[in-house]
Amino acid sequence: MSSSPATSEVSPIADTGPLALCARSPHVPADRLVAEMVPPPRFDSVRFATYLPDPNQPSQTEAVRVLEGFAGGLGGAHAAAGGKRGFFGFGKARAPKTPAGPRGVYLDGGYGVGKTHLLASLWHATPAEPALKAFGTFVELTNLVGALGFQQTVQTLSGHRLLCIDEFELDDPGDTVLVSSLLARLVDAGVALAATSNTLPGKLGEGRFAAVDFLREIQGLSAHFRALRIDGEDYRHRGLPEAPAPYSDEQVTKAAYATPGASLDDFPHLLDHLAKVHPSRYGALTDGLTAVCLTDVQAVPDQSTALRLVVLADRLYDREIPVLASGLPFDKLFSEEMLNGGYRKKYFRAISRLTALARDAKGFVSAG
Repeated sequence: MSSSPATSEVSPIADTGPLALCARSPHVPADRLVAEMVPPPRFDSVRFATYLPDPNQPSQTEAVRVLEGFAGGLGGAHAAAGGKRGFFGFGKARAPKTPAGPRGVYLDGGYGVGKTHLLASLWHATPAEPALKAFGTFVELTNLVGALGFQQTVQTLSGHRLLCIDEFELDDPGDTVLVSSLLARLVDAGVALAATSNTLPGKLGEGRFAAVDFLREIQGLSAHFRALRIDGEDYRHRGLPEAPAPYSDEQVTKAAYATPGASLDDFPHLLDHLAKVHPSRYGALTDGLTAVCLTDVQAVPDQSTALRLVVLADRLYDREIPVLASGLPFDKLFSEEMLNGGYRKKYFRAISRLTALARDAKGFVSAG
């Protein structure tokens, strides 16, 4: 799908050396935000057939079976002329003709069990043109509402066959109400829904997943969702070596200069720069990069900074951009207070993803 390019106050990656992310200030038009609501590059080629269920976790095999059936049932599910049904008449719309049964699925599980793989596979398997399917994280969806406004977002998405929401956030009441209201309007328009969210790390050992919390927060929408519990361990660490230890500043700098398309930034300066760029632009911030090199990684000083870093980590992971770093290891980024607080699931996700990207970056040092 084509998208409008972001503009920046700096030229693309220079030929004479690595780019500094701190020198980039991308401006992303709203139409790009809509056009980019597709599975991220990391999940371009995933399908149900490429998901490898853990033989010790039958819930994973069952999830594939149910989702394949759900996708197959969406072939003619959406009455494309939602507006013609008077949808924007604020309650005057006629009920769309949709198949019986839940109009949404909720994938309920812990970190790294393949929920995003399955969600992207559902998007790919749904028999509709890409322009009639949308895929984005909860944060990207709220950013879209911020960019377009609520009514325009409803109008933009109401003609879709399917909306997939990855990493549904259960810890921000304001945004949860906003998205729940949006989803209610889209369900009325005949849009099928699919969502994931993560179990809080502290709940993993209790056998209690997030479905109860999710269904409570979306309130009147709960009847539209079938919850699928997916058990398993984090595949990003299943049978893989430990994350590489941080490198020296000299190693990271040398690798950045030796790697075409790499960026090089001092970590504290990058954190300061992220405060000046709206999180909806973090994807554009990484346009054209082959690697991100960071020197002097330190503990994140406060929660606002930490949440911005989480969004950047998500965008880097989506785009499969390796991260090479010196300083503290990534599992030391967030304080114990943060890891035990209300946003802990975000921080654990960021640690998991940055660790995976650090593994991907090992070859840059040996090559450099």
